[in-house]
Amino acid sequence: MTTHQLPPVCIVGLGLIGGSLMRDLHSRGERVYGFTLHGAGAARRDGFDVSDSVEEVLRRAEDDGALVVVAVPMRAVASVLDQVAELAPSCGITDVVSVKKPVYDLVVERGMESRYVGGHPMAGTEFSGWTASQEGLFASAAWAVTFDYAREHPGDPEWASLFTVVCRMAAVVGAEAVPVSVDRHDEAVARVSHLPHVIAEALALVGDHGGTLAQSLSAGSFRGATRVASTDPELVRNMCETNAESLVPVLDEFIDLLQGARDSLSGESRSLEDLTKSGHRAHLRMAARKGARRESVSPVEISSRPIMRVHPGTPGWEKQLVQIESVGGRVEVF
Repeated sequence: MTTHQLPPVCIVGLGLIGGSLMRDLHSRGERVYGFTLHGAGAARRDGFDVSDSVEEVLRRAEDDGALVVVAVPMRAVASVLDQVAELAPSCGITDVVSVKKPVYDLVVERGMESRYVGGHPMAGTEFSGWTASQEGLFASAAWAVTFDYAREHPGDPEWASLFTVVCRMAAVVGAEAVPVSVDRHDEAVARVSHLPHVIAEALALVGDHGGTLAQSLSAGSFRGATRVASTDPELVRNMCETNAESLVPVLDEFIDLLQGARDSLSGESRSLEDLTKSGHRAHLRMAARKGARRESVSPVEISSRPIMRVHPGTPGWEKQLVQIESVGGRVEVF
């Protein structure tokens, strides 16, 4: 008899992230099915339980008591939430959208916050669609899991149970759950996810302005720095424009650094010493966060990614989440 770690999972949207989640859950023996308008036939030919009718899968999710994963672009989230409210009114909901506050605002507008736990796996490629999905995409990745509702309703056992399910889903596919509030999440991803897309687009333009010689001489550092510029422009616009409130101040910070580098290079010293040394130290600190050992449990071990264990629903557990968020730690639930 197969033992499942999760309830049935219904994924609405099977692009790179939703499709990869389906592949991983399926390969681990979990019950998973989903909806996509584009690629449903290809997904079925690959052996997956996929429909091109969102009504069909959401009614099925309601019958199954499934976890609904919203895996569509931000512009389609409101419509999907409306369909979930109508067709799967008792299902728990999570999502994989790259911004969290705009999604949470839509959830609150619909009075669905008691059955919603936001999610965002920090993984991906520059490609999109079902054909870009792959097994193993989330291995060792951080998976942001939001907990704003818990701070306002710490004693809600059903929400605590849903939080547990979302964290376990992340663990099943090899990721590590990172508790975050929606505001802090959006500011952080503006720095480490959305800003790099803006930089890559601008850098690609600067390189291209050098003409065929620059194109011919471009090497690894240029290709690496511009890799995500090959992402579908609509996807880049969608993630950056919906997070403009957090992205604009981060862009200002970056522009100030560039201006400082320009001023230093155009002065008498023509030096990049300050930027190169401080940037190198920052890189080492960022890289160190990737070196956590699974057995690390210390919340003050700032050179790694601490793993802390919580029991959702117990007294004070939401305060533990705030503490874990403050050190960028991972959470394991039991």
